[in-house]
Amino acid sequence: MIRAFFLSFSLRNTYRVNSFIYSLQQIPLLRKVLSNQLYKSRVLKVLGNIFSILWEIVSVFLGKFLYLWLMIYALLSLYKTTSSETFLHIFFFLTLIGAVMNTYMFNPTKDKYYAMVLMQMDARLYTLSNYVYAMLKTLVGFYPFVFLFGYFLQIPFWLSFFLPWGVCSAKILMSFYNLEKYRKKKIVINENNPPKTYWVAVLVFLLCAYGLPLLGIVLPWYIVSILFGLCIFLSIFAWIKIWHFKSYDKIYKSLLVSSTVYFNTTEVQKEMVRENSLKNIELDTNFVSHKNGYAYFHDLFVKRHQKILTLAVKKQAFVLVILFIGIVILLLFNQDIHSEINSLFLTYLPYFVFIMYLLNRGQTVTQAMFINCDHSMLTYRFYRTPKVILGLFRERLKTLILVNLLPALIIAIALPVLLFISGGTDNPLNYLVLFVSILAMSIFFSVHYLVLYYLLQPYNIQTEVKSGTYKIVQWLTYFVCYYMIQIQLPTISFGIAVSIFCVLYSLISLFLAYKYAPKTFKLRL
Repeated sequence: MIRAFFLSFSLRNTYRVNSFIYSLQQIPLLRKVLSNQLYKSRVLKVLGNIFSILWEIVSVFLGKFLYLWLMIYALLSLYKTTSSETFLHIFFFLTLIGAVMNTYMFNPTKDKYYAMVLMQMDARLYTLSNYVYAMLKTLVGFYPFVFLFGYFLQIPFWLSFFLPWGVCSAKILMSFYNLEKYRKKKIVINENNPPKTYWVAVLVFLLCAYGLPLLGIVLPWYIVSILFGLCIFLSIFAWIKIWHFKSYDKIYKSLLVSSTVYFNTTEVQKEMVRENSLKNIELDTNFVSHKNGYAYFHDLFVKRHQKILTLAVKKQAFVLVILFIGIVILLLFNQDIHSEINSLFLTYLPYFVFIMYLLNRGQTVTQAMFINCDHSMLTYRFYRTPKVILGLFRERLKTLILVNLLPALIIAIALPVLLFISGGTDNPLNYLVLFVSILAMSIFFSVHYLVLYYLLQPYNIQTEVKSGTYKIVQWLTYFVCYYMIQIQLPTISFGIAVSIFCVLYSLISLFLAYKYAPKTFKLRL
């Protein structure tokens, strides 16, 4: 088993190094300097492996620190409940979410495909050795920061000691459940495409984690201790079953071969992409449009792709309306929380930057545009002419802004109303700023994602993201938006500033798109 692990680790490092070299070659400033000869450089391979191992070590700790700090510790000031119990409460429910969505076992990756399908490694040895390694990384990565935050919050040492074991045990129990699901029903769970019931569970746990403390409800520390203790006890029996499970080869054969993680031929990939795309396309041939030119072409695309473009947005709008009604009822019947809610809307507007980032459909819609339209059309020369590119860009920008405006408009109306009900404000300008800034954020993200798509066009013919610059910008966007959660500023000052920024950014981005998109909007190799 040890030999299987080191072989798989070496394979994963090689894949990382080659991917890193390829990503560097996709950066415009380095593309002409770095040649394919880099893949043959032994010095670069050695350095790449050293950095890969260092990154493996850093990621063990950095990810856990950011998780505990950004997802839990930094948010404790939002709640009036006891900080230590709130920390344990959120930690418990986020652990359940992590167990449902990421067991480390059912995630189809290319290194698994290379090892178990192409190199015919023993599936059981590969799975168990890497699973033990993943659990050890979890324990080692969590311990320093669980003790650190536990010390700050005066959580008993013995309880802090068992928290990482609770995380591992929850993942083991979920892995056992998924294995049993295969043994009894022959259902293979793909963590990249989990069943709807799993998403429902995640939503429930998420509401419990962050919603209940807002209502003053948290699990007492002894309840969390009992629940984690029960998980640890049951995971012992679950681990025995996992260890003796015999059908890993069948699971991974189904998971990896049927997944989009890798394709044997281009034709197979095209066929699978086509089949997945058709599921989200309305095949009604009676769609008509009274528009002309590029507007006509785009209008037909919009009508045939309503599931992708508007279904999720309508669901978002429905949930937001329910939340709005629920908060209004809560405010009407509970006068004690008026001051907290009022303060929230007057100082926590930066928090809504992250909310608007999560709600915006820009990335999903541009991906759908590529897979279901540009994927094929960019192979034609006429489609790559400046007139066509810019004509479609204008139509797509209008559509994307309108699609994202539905949930944004609900929030933009809800915030001033809730501010008024919770006690109002001495400066009426706050109402206008709340309304305008939310709409400005929505338009900003719509412009941001569409311009990124046209300027960087990250996909190749196999619909894989091949732009290192695109990935970096995506990561920076997420990081900046998440960082906004930590900021508390008066609504007027922040709202005006963010609105001006959104307008200026959108104008500059549109100028860059109009100038450079005809050169950059093309298929990647």
